[in-house]
Amino acid sequence: MLALTTTSVRPYIELTTVRDPTPLPGQALVRVRAVSLNRGEVTGLADRPAGSTIGWDAAGVIERAAADGSGPGQGTRVVGLVDAGGWAQLAAISTTRLAVIPDHVPDAQAATLPTAGLTALRALELGGFVLGKRILITGATGGVGRFAIQLARAGGAHVTALVRDGVAASELLRRLGAADVVDTISGEFDLIVDAVGGATFGRAIEHLAPRGMVVNLATCSEEETVTFKASSTRRERGFTRSISSTRLPPTAASEATSPASARCSPTVG
Repeated sequence: MLALTTTSVRPYIELTTVRDPTPLPGQALVRVRAVSLNRGEVTGLADRPAGSTIGWDAAGVIERAAADGSGPGQGTRVVGLVDAGGWAQLAAISTTRLAVIPDHVPDAQAATLPTAGLTALRALELGGFVLGKRILITGATGGVGRFAIQLARAGGAHVTALVRDGVAASELLRRLGAADVVDTISGEFDLIVDAVGGATFGRAIEHLAPRGMVVNLATCSEEETVTFKASSTRRERGFTRSISSTRLPPTAASEATSPASARCSPTVG
C-alpha cells in the first residue's frame, strides 16, 4: 500500500510503498479516505526514525472487521485514532478507538475531530462546569482553538479568543461563538486554555482569576522555561494543568462523534 513515511531530510516526509498492516484481534482494518494534520505529529517528523509510518487521525470504511467480533462491521464508515500509521491507504485501528460516522458528516470533517476535537473537549472538562464562566482560549485560530470556542459557547461560557491578528480573525471566530476576539490579554478568566505556550502561556497565567485554572496544551518540553509576574501566583489563584492529546481514554473515539461534536464546524482545507 501507499503511505506517508518519515525521511531524514526536509521536509522529513515522502510517499512510499510499505507492507499492509496486520491487524491484531481487537483491531479493524480501515480503508482510509481522509486524514487530518495536527501540530504535534507534524513538528515531530524530524525526530522519527526514517521510514516510520505516521498520522494519528483517520476516517474511512472498514475493509475487514476485527477478528474478535468487536466493533463495527465491514463496510461501516468510521473515524479513529492511532498512535501512528493513519496517513496511509490502510490503517489497523483498535475498535476501542473507533466510532461510526453519522451519515450527515463527511469523511474530511470527521477526520478533524479525534485529536483536535477531543483535546478541546478534555481541556474544557478539566475546568468543570463552564456555564457563565469567563474562558480565554489562546491560539484560537488553530484546530483545537476553534473546537474549544464552539464547545465552550455551547456550554454557556463567555469566550475570549486570543489571536495574533484580531481584525483578520474576528469575523470567523465570532461566528464560531467567541464573544471577544483580541490580540492582547486584559481582565481575569476562570479558565484559560493555552494552545500556544511560551511567552503567551506566561502572560495568560497573570490573568487567572482567583481559584481559576490554566490548561496548557502547548508546552511539551520539561526543559522549557516560562516567566510571569510573581504576584499572579497567590495561593488562591488555582493551578496549572497540562494534558496531552495523545493520551486519550478508550471512550474518546465515540465522544468525537457525539451530537455536540458533530455540530461543531471543523477546519478543512
